[in-house]
Amino acid sequence: MNPMLRPRLQMETRRHFFHQCSIGVGAIALSSLMGERSSALADQSRLASTSRPTHFLPRAKRVIYLFMAGGPSQLEMFDYKPQLVEMNGKPIPASYLAGKRFAFMDSSHRVDLLGTRRQFARHGECGAWVSDLLPHTAGIVDDLCFVKTCKTDLFNHAPAKLFMNTGSGQFGRPSMGAWVTYGLGSECGDLPGFVVLQSGPRGPRGGAVLWGSGFLPTMYQGVPLRNQGEPILNITPPAGVSDLAQQEVMRSLRTLNEQRLAATGDDEISTRINAYEMAFRMQTSAPELMDTRSESQETLRMYGIKDPVESSYARNCLLARRLVERGVRFIQLWHTNWDHHGGTTENLEQHLPAICQEIDQPTTALVRDLKQRGLLEDTLVVWGGEFGRTPMGEVRESTGRNHHIDAFTVWFAGGGMRGGVSYGETDEFGFGAVQNPTHVRDLHATILHLLGLDHERLTFRQQGLDVRLTGVNPARVLHELLV
Repeated sequence: MNPMLRPRLQMETRRHFFHQCSIGVGAIALSSLMGERSSALADQSRLASTSRPTHFLPRAKRVIYLFMAGGPSQLEMFDYKPQLVEMNGKPIPASYLAGKRFAFMDSSHRVDLLGTRRQFARHGECGAWVSDLLPHTAGIVDDLCFVKTCKTDLFNHAPAKLFMNTGSGQFGRPSMGAWVTYGLGSECGDLPGFVVLQSGPRGPRGGAVLWGSGFLPTMYQGVPLRNQGEPILNITPPAGVSDLAQQEVMRSLRTLNEQRLAATGDDEISTRINAYEMAFRMQTSAPELMDTRSESQETLRMYGIKDPVESSYARNCLLARRLVERGVRFIQLWHTNWDHHGGTTENLEQHLPAICQEIDQPTTALVRDLKQRGLLEDTLVVWGGEFGRTPMGEVRESTGRNHHIDAFTVWFAGGGMRGGVSYGETDEFGFGAVQNPTHVRDLHATILHLLGLDHERLTFRQQGLDVRLTGVNPARVLHELLV
């Protein structure tokens, strides 16, 4: 051998040796990600893959929130008002409108009442009123708790959605799902603690801030899963990149991030570490979750799913059950569009029946499926939108109703809520509450209570203040509705 080459060869040999050692160390350090998918690495971040202690004994372990974006008309579905039908076409008494504001109505002019054209009937042993728009839902009313006197503060879509989801109409506040995962952690090491699924013709007004983490560390924000293609963009490794190469990259990234975390104490670096490692684990868990072809034909028929890979609200309901089985803490389904003002694309005659048909069977199947699998008892299901619709009609090309914040219906199932209950009563027109008014903050306080969290104690220090989901205004837990 050329003596001039010997030192270089020795240097290359040493470099190769140390490279192989580093690969070995990386393989050992991250073997849990490849083999047993241990949660040990996730436990090192703030978002632990084990549950955190609750303030008191919880009734529910997790939440499925079915959000009907746009404002479903309670008067066409759940709040039956015969007198409103009798007064159809007559002006609403001026006393109802005093001091009120509406999104697309001027209360200073004549505003006529609009009686529903739907047929209502009592169902179940509880005798709950449900219209002909929801024949499947009518079959599970004894499992549902209807709150008919919900009240919110904001009458435009994006601020009202923010208020319903974050307790504030302003940007920058954490969503309910973020608060829940911040308070309870996650039971799942291979999937995010807060997952978002979307369906309908478009996304909800307000966008990603509706499931954001606000001033909480971003590890608590909702993670949207796509219905087509990759569940999360770029989660599949590029062609030619081996598992061993990914291990090496992740080992190096973790080392650099931990050094930076030790130097700065920045929570967002913990989030970054967790995000990289969660994404690695999700390369296996997410595709398996989304592959609903493994479900039986009987289950697919129950949900009304004709194609197990086609994006739909029905498939999202089935995915919600699969997420529950895997320990995901908070699952939110967004379905648009419920904004039926009247017109060529948003009316009560044609479009409301169509969207009710989209959600009726799958929603019912989800409740029944959870119940028959023993999951409903500790899973809280919530159904509702950001507000309701007015008893008055709008003057448009076809029949519609305006946004209404004074009385609308939200229902619950499981998770410690009493079934077969209709709570609250509205006036003869369904305009406002005459018994048991229930503010959005009361709903938030009750949901947290069912999860074992005291809404006054679940706080985060922000700009010198202890901020909470329910804010500084009074909020009460609806104890009378709990099992």
